[in-house]
Amino acid sequence: MSLEADLARPAQPASAYVGDRQRKHNGNSFLTGEVMYTADLTLPNLAHVAILRSPHAHAHVRRMDTRAAESMPGVVGVLTGAQAAAISDPIPFLLDPAGLGGKNAPVRCLAGDEVVYAGQPVAAVLADTPADAAAAARAIDVDYEVLPAVLDIKTALAADAALVYPDWGDNVMLAGAFGPDDFETQAATADHVLEGELRIQRSTPSPMETRAYIADWDQRRSALTWYGTTQNPHPQRFVLAKALRIPEHSIRVIAPPAGGAFGLKMHGHPEETLVAVLSRQFGRPVKWVESRAECLLQGGREQLQRFRVAYDNDGRVRAFYDEFTADHGAMAAGAGWGMAFVGANSFPSGYDIQHCRVEYKIVVTNKPPSVGMKPFGKDSAVVVLERAMDLVAEATGLDPAEVRRRNFVAADLFPYTAASGMVLDSGSYHSVLENALTMIDYDRRRTDQQVARLAGRAIGIGIGFEMLAEGADVPASFVTAYDSATVRVDPSGHVTVLTGATSPGGGNDTAFAQIVADRVGVGPADVEVVQGDTALCPYGTGNLSSRGLVVGGGAVALAADDIGEKLRAIAAGMLQVGRGEIELRDGFATASGDPSKALPLAVVANAAYTLGYVFAPDIEPALESTRAFKMPNVRQVPDDQGRYSMYTTFSNAVYVSVIELCTETGVVEVIDHAIVHDCGTQVNPLFVEGQVRGGVVMGIGAAIGETIVYDSTGHLSSDSFKQYLLRRAIDLPSLAVGHEVTPSPFSNLGAKGVGESGYAAAEASLMGAVNDALNPLGARVDDFPLSAERLLRSIQAARS
Repeated sequence: MSLEADLARPAQPASAYVGDRQRKHNGNSFLTGEVMYTADLTLPNLAHVAILRSPHAHAHVRRMDTRAAESMPGVVGVLTGAQAAAISDPIPFLLDPAGLGGKNAPVRCLAGDEVVYAGQPVAAVLADTPADAAAAARAIDVDYEVLPAVLDIKTALAADAALVYPDWGDNVMLAGAFGPDDFETQAATADHVLEGELRIQRSTPSPMETRAYIADWDQRRSALTWYGTTQNPHPQRFVLAKALRIPEHSIRVIAPPAGGAFGLKMHGHPEETLVAVLSRQFGRPVKWVESRAECLLQGGREQLQRFRVAYDNDGRVRAFYDEFTADHGAMAAGAGWGMAFVGANSFPSGYDIQHCRVEYKIVVTNKPPSVGMKPFGKDSAVVVLERAMDLVAEATGLDPAEVRRRNFVAADLFPYTAASGMVLDSGSYHSVLENALTMIDYDRRRTDQQVARLAGRAIGIGIGFEMLAEGADVPASFVTAYDSATVRVDPSGHVTVLTGATSPGGGNDTAFAQIVADRVGVGPADVEVVQGDTALCPYGTGNLSSRGLVVGGGAVALAADDIGEKLRAIAAGMLQVGRGEIELRDGFATASGDPSKALPLAVVANAAYTLGYVFAPDIEPALESTRAFKMPNVRQVPDDQGRYSMYTTFSNAVYVSVIELCTETGVVEVIDHAIVHDCGTQVNPLFVEGQVRGGVVMGIGAAIGETIVYDSTGHLSSDSFKQYLLRRAIDLPSLAVGHEVTPSPFSNLGAKGVGESGYAAAEASLMGAVNDALNPLGARVDDFPLSAERLLRSIQAARS
């Protein structure tokens, strides 16, 4: 069937479940602690791994003595970098910067004779218990020759900088640009030009569940079963096969339920391969569970943004220029560097600025590698553009909301090709803004703010708009805008969905059950959803880029439609009516014109297998369909301006924050926060709101204080939740959530994705609110986090 037919296929006459606020279909097992996460799994004769990590940011490994460790109680064996290199290959890149003209360096499961960041794995100990393994790891004697390290962007780009990878010749992994190079021409005719700078700190997603992997090598079959906290089981299988030098079909990857992922659990981590190498080498099942300190090594987003805005007196932005420099840390096999690339590609967000130029540079330093995390770099464009809009409002005397009104892409311009080349699918940004302002009672808040200021209180109101590109398809990678699903009904009427899309815990499995339930006429509780097993599920990319429901759900819908058509055909034959007269609902196939003519779906299903030649000889006998859904809004061949578009859907939202700043301590209290969000069609509004609220909490935390800190030698200082401070429930305001629905014309469900929402605009609205509170004091901040120390310093500087 053609793509056009798939998109044009009519929806069910009525949706009993799509759009309903259904509880998570297996939620009780999570609430009661019955669910088995990877770390809960065990196997007979299981051995445990402890990893020795480099204490230095940059050093040669001159000598390593493992004899003492090998002789300790319970130790099965020790593996060094040299030994691992002899029996395994470098880890394939999730995204390779060399494909865009950049540079790369091989990444192995254990370092060889040189380490390039503190925390890099250099040896692994396998023992009967975690305690035995950890004790033996401490007994390994390593002689390091410490080398010069670069720990920030400025040092890394200096003419005399030490090189992280000497054969590169510099410390730039990748550099490039998006948009026309005409800022100076446009600025020459604009009324004004302003400049700004914004720094974004390194932070981390901090999932409830840290990473964990189990590898079980079967020597008899020369086959591997691998369990782990991976978002991408099928691509993970490919990576393991290449690194282990074995056929892909000899590996089974199983991803148990996840306790959060946020991009951190995309493949590319050295420990994924390490456990498999150890299991094969020592002939035992092997388990590694990441400590919280190890998890806090995983971070990203560290950037310096310098921007210029050409604008007119009416607040209309004529041109925008941004110089985007990202500190990636050391090279990794994962997708962390892609966040800076995507961030640069995401300008000018949902603003109608055709003259927008972004020049980006991704720099390597001797810090741990950046990892991918929601919203995968798009937050960079959001916070920079929102800061710019606030500065234009301040300079023109216009309200910040009005400046946004005058610069949004109008609803009648969609699909809209942005300066970057992205084709934005749908939206009504003005309506989203007005609804958010109404929800927060914006005019009254502004009046109350003036009264509070007369009383000496520093109240701030900030607006954040986010437009997030979702559903990526990256050439020559396993980041794809398609996915597959199988829907099966057995002879007893039991419905099973097998999908290549996985769930990081956000509830897409429940949404899949709702989609199928509507199409085959059962309840969601009657639908079994199987995910995360490469031996059972059709090929898919897993979860990333808010793709699960858009493309995974799209495939599920197509397959379920096929099954629905077969059931109607069989039922029509049994009831002696036209196929178009059959309705599937509540477990029955019913003739629409005569409700007395009805059959249980279990009876119809059985007939499909046993009486198909009698009642519907023209259909395939099995009630099973495997379909793939491929999003059409992708352009991988450059247009006449050299632009391409690798994202397919574009969710959007407006967030309004109200804060109070204590001018004596610098402490920010978030008083209120309103959100109006548009992710297109909502299959389950309950989960949509959960995703948005979770993203907002992450954004508030990163905006106000969450920071990964290193000491002067590059060693991680914020290695526990005593130093890396997360927001607590009592630190958070009430979150009012509203919705706008503009379905995507490119998705067969109309969905646009919500998994990455919340973070970016929450950060941006808080930056705006804090500066709004600071303005009467003559102070301002342009750096994240908006910590009490930084704000107090700004206030004191303004007073002096």
